[in-house]
Amino acid sequence: MISSPEEAKLVLVSKAHLFKPTFPASKERMLGKQAIFFQRGEYHTKLRKLVLTAFMPETIKNKILDIESIAVSLLQSWEGKLINTFQEMKTYTFNVALLFIFGRDEVLYREDLKRCYYILEKVYNSMPMNLPGTLFHKAMKARKDLAQILAKILKLRRQMKHDFSDLLGYLMDDEEGQDDEQIADNIIGVIFAARDTTASLITWILKFLAENPSVLHAVTEEQESIIKNKVERGEDRILSWADTKKMTITKRVIQESLRVASILSFTFREAVEDVEFNGYLIPKGWKVLPLFRNIHHSRDNFCDPEKFDPSRFEVAPKANAFMPFGSGTHSCPGNELAKLEILVLIHHLTTKYRWVKLS
Repeated sequence: MISSPEEAKLVLVSKAHLFKPTFPASKERMLGKQAIFFQRGEYHTKLRKLVLTAFMPETIKNKILDIESIAVSLLQSWEGKLINTFQEMKTYTFNVALLFIFGRDEVLYREDLKRCYYILEKVYNSMPMNLPGTLFHKAMKARKDLAQILAKILKLRRQMKHDFSDLLGYLMDDEEGQDDEQIADNIIGVIFAARDTTASLITWILKFLAENPSVLHAVTEEQESIIKNKVERGEDRILSWADTKKMTITKRVIQESLRVASILSFTFREAVEDVEFNGYLIPKGWKVLPLFRNIHHSRDNFCDPEKFDPSRFEVAPKANAFMPFGSGTHSCPGNELAKLEILVLIHHLTTKYRWVKLS
């Protein structure tokens, strides 16, 4: 277990070729062996480039209006109700993920994909015992159904012969070719990566805002100021990419929430050969876990680390001490989208609603 910034960088960046990414066996079977998480070398580089194309700022900034529509619709469904925040956020992030995977056509497949995926997600970290009647067996069937749904979508798109500017389109247009199984593995993998972690982060953000009224007040003032300035300039209230650039306080809240909550607490790596590491021998096949939570909560890296204090990010943290999305070639390629969908939701939640945390 690695708990210092310098050693984490060695494993994830400097000596990354000595440590391959790995996950529990159940997760590998559910996502698919050809998903980007499990790859190394040229194939991983190619996949990462395709995924980054779908999630880079130049792409996502053109879909703010679509994200806003999803956020506003969800918030309206909460009015006057008691909600389970994490479950509602999983719905939000799932719908946003589908938007970037399938474009606006996602509404055509949303319910079928949701039905299968919600069964699948329950066994990601369970024992992979595929016995009839077990939840794992049902999840394997749901995984097969998901692949069949995706195969139908692929067949329909090939018949249409259109160019699609979404992740599925980029995977289909890969010059070296991706077969249906490879595409299915990577689509399911991206849904997994884009959904629960971001939903968990938003849940923590709302918890921290509710428990820190002065921070909530500062965020609300910043968001309302953006609206006020737009109205004074005679603009409509629809958010723009430029508006998100002005959300400095809100972005610090996101950063501090990422640090305190450490959604990605650690990551799995496996030694591909015997490795001499800082005086220790790590045998081939042994797991190595960089512990991001320990790094984020170390007094060597952050003053008063247990305190929720977004202002600490007015100054850049110590090098390699803040790795909320991992580091190196396997760092999260969708982090810009995650931050954007959070900014959009917080903007509408703080400017249009008042809410309280009950538990």
